[in-house]
Amino acid sequence: MALMFTGHFLFLALVMFAFSTFEESVSNYSDWAVFTDDLDQFKTQKVQDFEPHQKMKKSVLHPSLYFDAGEIQAMRQKSRTSHLHLFRAIRSAVTVMLSNPTYYLPPPKHADFAAKWNEIYGNNLPPLALYCLLCPEDKVAFDFVLEYMDRMVGYKDWLVENAPGDEVPVGHSLTGFATAFDFLYNLLDDHRRQKYLEKIWAVTEEMYEYSKVRSWGKQLLHNHQATNMIALLTGALVTGVDKGSKANIWKQAVVDVMEKTMFLLNHIVDGSLDEGVAYGSYTAKSVTQYVFLAQRHFNINNLDNNWLKMHFWFYYATLLPGFQRTVGIADSNYNWFYGPESQLVFLDKFILKNGAGNWLAQQIRRHRPKDGPMVPSTAQRWSTLHTEFIWYDPQLTPQPPAEYGTAKMHTFPNWGVVTYGAGLPNTQTNTFVSFKSGKLGGRAVYDIVHFQPYSWIDGWRSFNPGHEHPDQNSFTFAPNGQVFVSEALYGPKLSHLNNVLVFAPSPTSQCNKPWEGQLGECAQWLKWTGEEAGDAAGEIITASQHGEMIFVSGEAVSAYSSAMKLKSVYRALLLLNSQTLLVVDHVERQDSSPIKTVSAFFHNLDIDFKYIPYRFLNRYNGAMMDVWDAHYRMFWFDHRGRSPIASIQEAEQAAEFKKRWTQFVNVTFQMESTITRIAYVFYGPYVNVSSCRFIDNSNSGLQISLNVNNTEHVVSIVTDYHNLKTRFDYLGFGGFANVADESHITRFGLGTQAIAKPVRQDRVIFPFGFKFNIAVGLILCISLVILTFQWRVFLFFF
Repeated sequence: MALMFTGHFLFLALVMFAFSTFEESVSNYSDWAVFTDDLDQFKTQKVQDFEPHQKMKKSVLHPSLYFDAGEIQAMRQKSRTSHLHLFRAIRSAVTVMLSNPTYYLPPPKHADFAAKWNEIYGNNLPPLALYCLLCPEDKVAFDFVLEYMDRMVGYKDWLVENAPGDEVPVGHSLTGFATAFDFLYNLLDDHRRQKYLEKIWAVTEEMYEYSKVRSWGKQLLHNHQATNMIALLTGALVTGVDKGSKANIWKQAVVDVMEKTMFLLNHIVDGSLDEGVAYGSYTAKSVTQYVFLAQRHFNINNLDNNWLKMHFWFYYATLLPGFQRTVGIADSNYNWFYGPESQLVFLDKFILKNGAGNWLAQQIRRHRPKDGPMVPSTAQRWSTLHTEFIWYDPQLTPQPPAEYGTAKMHTFPNWGVVTYGAGLPNTQTNTFVSFKSGKLGGRAVYDIVHFQPYSWIDGWRSFNPGHEHPDQNSFTFAPNGQVFVSEALYGPKLSHLNNVLVFAPSPTSQCNKPWEGQLGECAQWLKWTGEEAGDAAGEIITASQHGEMIFVSGEAVSAYSSAMKLKSVYRALLLLNSQTLLVVDHVERQDSSPIKTVSAFFHNLDIDFKYIPYRFLNRYNGAMMDVWDAHYRMFWFDHRGRSPIASIQEAEQAAEFKKRWTQFVNVTFQMESTITRIAYVFYGPYVNVSSCRFIDNSNSGLQISLNVNNTEHVVSIVTDYHNLKTRFDYLGFGGFANVADESHITRFGLGTQAIAKPVRQDRVIFPFGFKFNIAVGLILCISLVILTFQWRVFLFFF
């Protein structure tokens, strides 16, 4: 019986039962994706909305990868009409390449090609080839692409010398070269056809052999696997048209792996990827290509996949105001490595069909920075233009998602990420907040590893979350779209390079002794297979929005070594208004814990606006960032009223293929009791914060009085959040926090309502108003008695 790894979501228990029935062949797809030697039996089906497939005549072998020869004329027509904006982007890319051949052409010598990371050459070939196909009259461009491919075919291999065990650059070269060959086949002479085909065959065969022994052949949902599997599939599809049977083995190998990928993705119901937005765009580039090619060539339909249905939000709900920058969770640049315009138009055409994908792709292209650190790399910026052109559906009028224009909170339950204010223009009122507290690998993968429902999953050896960071309970804050607290992006996996807590002294500290942060830190990649590291987890406890206020909290104690003997590392964020963020840390340790100090970190990568020391009302220490005379401030204090001076530091760490600078505020508190509570206030230039203090500090929870714009807000947060009775007793309802001012109280999760009396912190049984009314009543009663007595005396004498 076939295992249909399609788009229907299966609960773990149900699938466990299914797999116990078919234990003998959990990864055998031969019943439904058989690759035969006879090309005539190898029927193909295109993705919906393409013209019905006609069997290719033997004389017309290419193009066949993404489209047939019969579609070329229509594509040329579209390049002058409905797809003109995309054609202009492709033509602009080609113009840049032609203007600087020394940089963009592969070097004449193989030694120079292999001397550095060389994915640029494979990535730029498909858009260049597509341009030549759309404009066959441009002989200069065609000569350029021939020289380009002649040089690549002449190299003995496509590896990088200082990374001989890494086939990723080979994967990029193979995908690009084979795609370009397919596009240009009918424009090539017979000699080049044969020479290019033999090179594709040889490299594809190498990749197939590597897939048996390299980690990328086994580690699912990882960007390396998706990249190299698409390379193997592209090579197999292109050579299979000409060479026949052996390529079918390669195709089967790719389908076997990628259908497992799609099966696992079906569990990830929020559309996220644990490697973050940047590397997620890398993996998604290959996944969308696979989904298209699998349906076109093998009649495998993955379009009902849960992950695909929600993947749009992975791009929309992670965008800071202005459409240029995304959350930098996990290894990241400032936004995306590949696309995401191609992925978005794919989602719109085949999944959403509502114009939202086209709209977001349009916004991202319009707002692309022209200079600075957010400009796409020359090796990646054009790599998906060809698929964007192929998939773009002009009949889907670009339009934003419903309720666009109002700041909304979005929760990624699998990823463990909450964002607020994403996907909006960059204006003074549009503020962005993010919070991360999730499980290693994401909830679905974490649970699959720990509950072992599938025999073909070999624990953490089947995955590679090495690009994740020790970042549970981390947050970012960008009031008015101006980033005030950010991630430190791609870099070594050190807790202090994330906005989280570290502790000292720790008996298990492995770096920065005596300090220790979260499990898995201290190396270039997160050490997910180390002791306890595979069990590292944070958890979103609550997340709710009422108007422009949000409350979100997370527990991260499982992300720290058990040797620290911590009972709770609970962080809560309250966005009071678009300018004011209150962050509260509640740390509880066992009596026998060796931990004596806790240290917090807040990062910002913007070298133009540096943190400087600041004091709030000459009472609390803090830091300030001056942005063209607009002051963004932060200060902090613990439940005892102490406010240590911070250390403001700079650091430069190794990033992708360069160094990245960051600055951070580091403030350290002594932990004198088993419970430590710290409040941090971050606010922008358009509010006035005049006071802040703890007014209650009990075992159940805490209260903080915060005066903003001459209005006192009393914030109540339960820290014994597991206990429902405690929440009811402390807050009066079953939630986790509330905020009250003189006229309203907001119970997060319930709503806001008016209150009849001002909020007071001293619990007076008879308030002044009541006393005054009693006094007036007594005076009136006495007056009536006196008047009555006088009236009776008067009547007596009368």
